[in-house]
Amino acid sequence: MDMNRVKQIVSSPADIQVHYHGVSVWIDSYDEKNGTATVHMRDGHLHEKREVPVEELEEA
Repeated sequence: MDMNRVKQIVSSPADIQVHYHGVSVWIDSYDEKNGTATVHMRDGHLHEKREVPVEELEEA
């Protein structure tokens, strides 16, 4: 995924499915300078946040 799409997803009111290595995640925020996004797992592990490279995110 590219940073422009991440920005669109974060600002969208729609529920857009995003996967990180096959796991469904929510994008909480992004760091354009570093090319990363902070995500948490959709499966209820809301406390488990990770900073991941944007290019490893995939829109479902």
